[in-house]
Amino acid sequence: MPKFIKDLAMLVFGLIELLLVFRFVLKLLAANPQAGFVSWIYVTSQPLLHPFLFAFPTPQVRGGFTLEITTLFAIFAYAFMGYLVQELLTMIAKKR
Repeated sequence: MPKFIKDLAMLVFGLIELLLVFRFVLKLLAANPQAGFVSWIYVTSQPLLHPFLFAFPTPQVRGGFTLEITTLFAIFAYAFMGYLVQELLTMIAKKR
């Protein structure tokens, strides 16, 4: 059972990070937010960024290119949280 939980946690954090990486790249390349896929990525990833909103400035370059530092920070934060969860589950499994 612990292996399954560990794999599930890895999958969840991996999907979160993938979603945030897509958002970061789409914002960086000034993707059209009215396109279906782009809109879905923005809407789906917005709640994941909520704890980090307004932590960092979001510089924009002429043409709509956006460097969302908040998203970049969130990617690292979720990766670190995923690592901590993995270590915690490993410690729990060793105690059994």
